[in-house]
Amino acid sequence: MSAHLIITSHAEQRELAQQRAAVAELEAALAPREAEFAKLKAELRSFERRYLKIVGTRYDELAGIERQIAELQGLNPDEANEQTASLADDEVGCGQNRFHTEKLKKLYREVCRKFHPDLSADDEEREHRHQLMIEVNRAYETGSEDRLQSLLEAGARNAEAGGTDSATELIALARRIAQASERLLAMAEEIAEVTASETWRLKLRVGNAEAMGADLFADLVAQVDRQIFKARNRLTALQSIMITA
Repeated sequence: MSAHLIITSHAEQRELAQQRAAVAELEAALAPREAEFAKLKAELRSFERRYLKIVGTRYDELAGIERQIAELQGLNPDEANEQTASLADDEVGCGQNRFHTEKLKKLYREVCRKFHPDLSADDEEREHRHQLMIEVNRAYETGSEDRLQSLLEAGARNAEAGGTDSATELIALARRIAQASERLLAMAEEIAEVTASETWRLKLRVGNAEAMGADLFADLVAQVDRQIFKARNRLTALQSIMITA
């Protein structure tokens, strides 16, 4: 065996060890984050059920009275809601190519030129290139230049090695690293979304008040009841005007 092949083999083994360690570390970090998110969601759902049971029905009553008032005034409350939803829908998808930098496009074109499945010599190589392109397309869609560069290098090593098991494993490990990294990022975003929500902040306020011996739910109920009382008076006044008109 030549010195070049020995050096290459040792380098591949070192990289394999590093990639395996990276996979183990990411997947170990992912488990507690998923458990944390599941716990937060369960707590939020429990609070929402409690909130709807105690306060939600009163808000439904208030909404019904406000709807009657709007109808008597010749307004259609649904139109405003539809317009708001329409404006929100118009914004969805805007800038969907914002991650596609020139460097990213260049890397993507290079990978396609070198490793497209249509350029395969046999079915085994086609399947390998197909799996590679799945990860390449995912990296391109998410705008990850580092992942795309890593996959390009792994594909090149695999081609030079003639499809050795170590090169194939490197690509598989790169896929697992990418998936775990994406999941960790998604978990962080979802946890942040939950803890930043109005419902979660209300839950914290209720919990803090209860710890101090206060009942924030009772205060909320009293507040909504006052709004219902005022709304009923407005409705009664409008109905009287309509009758005498």
